[in-house]
Amino acid sequence: MPNVWDAGSARILTALGFECLGTSSGASAARLARKDGEISREEAFAHAREIVEATQLPISADLEDGFGESPSLVAETIRMAIDVGLAGASIEDSTGEAGVPLYSLDLSVERIHAAVEAARRSSSPFTITARAENFFRGAPDLDDAIRRLAAYEKGGADVLFAPALPDLDAVRAVCAAVSKPVSFMVGIRGKCFTVAELREAGVKRISFGSSFYRAAMTGFLNAAQEVKQSGRFDYLDTALTTPELNRLLQNTQN
Repeated sequence: MPNVWDAGSARILTALGFECLGTSSGASAARLARKDGEISREEAFAHAREIVEATQLPISADLEDGFGESPSLVAETIRMAIDVGLAGASIEDSTGEAGVPLYSLDLSVERIHAAVEAARRSSSPFTITARAENFFRGAPDLDDAIRRLAAYEKGGADVLFAPALPDLDAVRAVCAAVSKPVSFMVGIRGKCFTVAELREAGVKRISFGSSFYRAAMTGFLNAAQEVKQSGRFDYLDTALTTPELNRLLQNTQN
């Protein structure tokens, strides 16, 4: 489930034959020259709507912590996501505060349950992904992450996700501890494994965070630095031509 950052990237990945797409809160913020976590709920949904309208593929949105601490606010966010036309969303248990990086387990479960209840009232299928942010937010405790994911599973979550797990043994431990599908995020140096390895470990879904956006920006940066520093334009030798790009944008396989 590759993560896109605008209508164009959604069209290209649709043309390549992917079956579903996700948004990235990090990429969504970066395109506005901000850091992850610095966009509003309204901005997140405006971004999501742009992507939904670009493709017929199901889109799952990265909705951070649901844009509010209370379960009622999380439920409201899910209802808004459904209205936008999204097919799913992830909800984190991160508070965004360094001193107390995670919501309490009880509150976190209530938040996931509220999201699930809001999704179940929809006339269309809507997938809730529950995220245990331990390793992503400076609280690297595998036992606690597993305990949280197991509780989110009981709370009704459809997919379980603990980003930034340190190694394949940790991935295997998470997958073995729950029965719902487990998602893995590609995007951190030294914490990426092959599709075959992840499949063997029990992973059912792979997302990419902001890594595709960062890869695109790396190509842009390298080209700009080449021109600025050497006065050369060698980047054109490997860049897509305009006709090639247009064919990808127009061939959405819908």
